[in-house]
Amino acid sequence: MINDSLIILAAGLSSRMKKSVSSKNLSKRSIEQANSRDKGLIGIDKNGRPLIHYLLINAKIAGFKVIYLVIGQNSDSFKSYFDENKYDGLDIEFAVQYLEKNKLKPSGTADALFQAITQFPILKSSNFCVCNSDNLYSAKALRSIRSTSFSNAFISYDKSFLNFSSEKVSSFSILKLNENGYLVNILEKPTAKDFDLFKDSGGKIRVSMNLFKFNGSVFYDYLKNCPFDVLRNEKELPTAVLNLAKDQPSSVYGIPFEEHVPDLTSKDDIIVLNKLLNQK
Repeated sequence: MINDSLIILAAGLSSRMKKSVSSKNLSKRSIEQANSRDKGLIGIDKNGRPLIHYLLINAKIAGFKVIYLVIGQNSDSFKSYFDENKYDGLDIEFAVQYLEKNKLKPSGTADALFQAITQFPILKSSNFCVCNSDNLYSAKALRSIRSTSFSNAFISYDKSFLNFSSEKVSSFSILKLNENGYLVNILEKPTAKDFDLFKDSGGKIRVSMNLFKFNGSVFYDYLKNCPFDVLRNEKELPTAVLNLAKDQPSSVYGIPFEEHVPDLTSKDDIIVLNKLLNQK
């Protein structure tokens, strides 16, 4: 089955970005953007181009042709951006993550993906890929997840290649894979003892940066029935993925990768990305 669709999740409220305080010499303009724009639309290079621009360029290089951008129900900023900026070779579609009844904020990434599939029913019977709007995945990683023969998969990053602070890396969930590379468990807030138990067959600690491939007909019900996380009160995509892996062993494959994934979590990340892109 041809897989040329990428769903980009961009409906988050960017709370951590807005609350963060830059410890570096971030410009007044960048601070204003960080406090007012969706993260994917914050300018990150010397010309003011946003992260979504670079993500789409890499997606096109990787062979994707259709982009489904999931935005919040009150967000018109992405639509305005694409009114002014065209990406030849990419068909841009918008899905909206509407607030659930009695909710004051979006219900999480699993709900965002579920609403996208509901609004574009073709996805329910298709293969498609999913990623965050605030991670700058490489064209190589995007191509790998698009072209994999596994029906349900994710890029399984070697933790030691992620060039983040030790504090940030320690907050990542770690993955337990079986001897054949299939997902068995996801552990949040791991302790030092947990790392030894979660090493893969090559002795590596693996983490997910939310770059997935799914078969809609298999995964749809897991999104529909995804429970709310007790602490965060959100339906989280990793929960739905783990439920699939537990119900259907050897159904979610981790593609091993050894590279960094720049991201936009805090204001200081704008400076890091700016330096990285301006070196090219």
